[in-house]
Amino acid sequence: MYWLKNLIRLSSPVKHHSTAKFTPTLFSLQHLHHFATAGDAVAPPVSGLGPTKKTEKPRVVVLGSGWAGCRLMKGIDTSIYDVVCVSPRNHMVFTPLLASTCVGTLEFRSVAEPIGRIQPAISTEPGSYFFLANCKGLDSKNHEVHCQTITDGLRTLEPWDFKISYDKLIIASGAEASTFGINGVKEHAIFLREVHHAQEIRRKLLLNLMISDVPGVSDEEKRRLLHCVVVGGGPTGVEFSGELSDFIMKDVHQRYSHVKDYINVTLIEANDILSSFDDRLRVYATKQLTKSGVRLVRGTVKDVQPKKIVLSDGTDVPYGLLVWSTGVGPSSFVQKMDLPKAPGGRIGIDDWLRVPSMPDVYAIGDCSGYLESTGKPTLPALAQVAEREGKYLAELLNKIGKAGGGHANGVGDIELGAPFVYKHLGSMATVGSYKALVDLRQSKEAKGLSIAGFASWFIWRSAYLTRVVSWRNRFYVAINWLTTFVFGRDISRI
Repeated sequence: MYWLKNLIRLSSPVKHHSTAKFTPTLFSLQHLHHFATAGDAVAPPVSGLGPTKKTEKPRVVVLGSGWAGCRLMKGIDTSIYDVVCVSPRNHMVFTPLLASTCVGTLEFRSVAEPIGRIQPAISTEPGSYFFLANCKGLDSKNHEVHCQTITDGLRTLEPWDFKISYDKLIIASGAEASTFGINGVKEHAIFLREVHHAQEIRRKLLLNLMISDVPGVSDEEKRRLLHCVVVGGGPTGVEFSGELSDFIMKDVHQRYSHVKDYINVTLIEANDILSSFDDRLRVYATKQLTKSGVRLVRGTVKDVQPKKIVLSDGTDVPYGLLVWSTGVGPSSFVQKMDLPKAPGGRIGIDDWLRVPSMPDVYAIGDCSGYLESTGKPTLPALAQVAEREGKYLAELLNKIGKAGGGHANGVGDIELGAPFVYKHLGSMATVGSYKALVDLRQSKEAKGLSIAGFASWFIWRSAYLTRVVSWRNRFYVAINWLTTFVFGRDISRI
C-alpha cells in the first residue's frame, strides 16, 4: 500500500549531514553515460538516450499511452528490459466510461490512469523513463526515434528536440477521428476521445444551459443553444446520447426548469446505428433512445458551420453543441512515416505484429493493420483488440529477452512461437435509463448470446468496473456511481 510505504519512510530515522550536496533531479548522475550531446557553446546541444551497452538491460521504447501501449508496458518484464514511454499525455484513458464524465456521472480522474501506476518501473527504475513528447521521425537504420517535447502554449518553455536509441520499438500511437474531409468539422465540432474533449463538452453544455436562462434570449436562440447534435451512430455516439438523455430527464428538468422544454438531442447516422450489433439489439436501442427523447436522423453531413450543420439533402440543423463520433482513421504521424502500409493507410504488420523490412520495430493498436500478404483482414479499432495485441507482444518480447535477443538486431533465429490470433469477445453499449446491450457473438454472422435491458446494464457496469486498471480508480468509479444515484449529477461548471 502506498500509504504504508510512506508511513514506514517517515518513521525511519533520518541521518543529517553537515555539508549540503546538490543532486540533479531530472536524471541520476550514474546514468548520464546514456546521454550523448553534440554542439558547442554557440549552438544548443542535442541530447538524447544513447545506445545501450551489452552489459546493460536492452531498452524498449513505446510510442503512445493508449490501450495497446499501456497493456504492453504492464506486461513487460522490467528485470529484462528498461522501458521508455513517449506520449503527449501521461495517462491512459479508460474510453468505455469517457461519455459518463461529460454529464457528471463520473469524475474525470476516474477514467485517467497514470502511466507510473500502470508500470511502476518508469517512476522507480534508473533506466526507465516517461517523456511528455511527440515522436517526429524514425531512423530505423540507426535504431533511433526523434522526439519533441510538448508545451502548453505561449507562456511555457520552448519545445526542444531529442533522440532516443532503442533496442525494440513499439509504435502504439493510435488513430485520429475521421472527418472525411468535411469542411468545418475540426473548427466547430468536439471529438470524444480524450479527457480534455469530455471536459470541453461538459463546459460547453453547462454554459449553454446557463446562457439560455438569461433574460432577453429569444426562444429561437434558446432552442439552438440547447440543441445537442451527435454525429455518428456507433457505440460512442449512442452511449453519449443515452447519457445525455439521462442527464436531461433526471437533472436538467429539475435544476433548469425554466428552459427544460427547449433542450433536445439529435443523433445523426448515415446508416443503421450500432451496425455491428445483432438486428434485434439495434431495434431495441432505437426504441429506447426514441423513448428517452433522442431524435434519430438518417443522413450524411455535407458542411459544418459555426451555428448549424448542412446535410446532404440540403437540410439545415442548428446546434449549440456538436459532438463528432464517426470512427477513426490513420493519424498524420502514421501517414507521414515511410513505413509499409496496410489497407486503409495503417502501418502494415505481419502475423507477429512486426513491421517488415524494419528490424526490431513493431506496431500495435489502432495505428496498425495486417498487410495484404498475410491474407488476414484489418482488425477493428476496438479497445479489446489493442489490449490483446499489447498483451501478446509483451509476452513475445519477454520470450525474446529471456532467449538473449533483447538488444538491437539480436533476435536472429530465436523461435517466436505462435502468431497473434484475435477472437472477438463481444460488444456492449449502454443506451441510458438503466438499459444496455450485450452482444456476445464472435462476429456479425455468428450465432451467440445477445441480450438487452436492465440485466445487460448490470453486466455492462460490472464488466467495466472489473476492467478499470487500478483498485484506486475502481473505488472512484463505484463511489461516483453511488453518489450520482443518491444525489444526482454534479452541475458545477469548473
